[in-house]
Amino acid sequence: MAEMRMRDALREAMREEMLRDPDIFLMGEDIGAYGGSYAVTKGLLEEFGEERVRDTPIAESGIVGAGIGAAMGGMHPMVEMMTINFSFLALDQIVNSAAKLHHMSNGQISVPLVIRMASGGGSQLAATHSHSLEGLYAHFPGLKVVCPSNPADAKGLLKRAFRDQNTVIFIEHTANYSVKGEVPDDPDFLVEFGQANILREGSDVTIVGYSGSVHQAMRAATMLQEQEDLSAEVIDLRTLRPLDMETVINSVKKTNRCVIVEDDWKFGGFAGELSAQVMEQAFDYLDAPVARVSCKDVPLPYNRNLEFAALPSEEDVVEAVLAML
Repeated sequence: MAEMRMRDALREAMREEMLRDPDIFLMGEDIGAYGGSYAVTKGLLEEFGEERVRDTPIAESGIVGAGIGAAMGGMHPMVEMMTINFSFLALDQIVNSAAKLHHMSNGQISVPLVIRMASGGGSQLAATHSHSLEGLYAHFPGLKVVCPSNPADAKGLLKRAFRDQNTVIFIEHTANYSVKGEVPDDPDFLVEFGQANILREGSDVTIVGYSGSVHQAMRAATMLQEQEDLSAEVIDLRTLRPLDMETVINSVKKTNRCVIVEDDWKFGGFAGELSAQVMEQAFDYLDAPVARVSCKDVPLPYNRNLEFAALPSEEDVVEAVLAML
């Protein structure tokens, strides 16, 4: 085990997988000589060369299209979108090709492609560069959607993504890149998809999060314990497709209350899907309606104070819990 930041854990995962499988190569904007917008691919060009670490033009649709073609041809590419906001330009390739080709070819074609994206607000990047689109991609059958919250999961989930024969949308919250944690150094360390993680056990309320919102959930749980003597169970979903509802439902049956936290807007957000499933599968166990703590329904402001006012906070989570009691 070694302590490292999440960006370093992601880099280690890519390096180990590239050493293991010569069919894996990386491509994206500024991932080579520059080392990536968030320094995740720094040093890989020097180690693996231009054939396997490819800088591309600014053309998201073309990058993803080339990745799909390479995957169909037997390679295992990783495409990096500089930010999830730019993936709008590649939606047709992702949704109508990568997600559907295996099904529409009756299993004759596989698209083993990893698409990495950076998401989330909190960095003063304003309305067009601060989207949280995890739920959007989880909407489409044929895509697997992964949202790590810590360095160990980031490494284990990314290595698992490289070994999958389906297209994996791998989404990293920008606020998590500097998060530190213990990371296994085993080159075969994998975190399986569809297995949520109970980070903190509790008895009074279940708080569900993923990606950046997990840290708000954990801080809220601490505040509830210290200020109100309430015991909160915190669940990190890890992946949205496949989705581990069994862990969530079992927790709700124990605590009888549920709060869902996400950076996305409440209207049409993924928290709505989670809320509906909890209501459908655990209605008789609920002592209060499921609560959602989400981004305010506005384009995210550039001003730092306004940005943080729009984003969900641990105080918002605490308020939602207290309103249930």
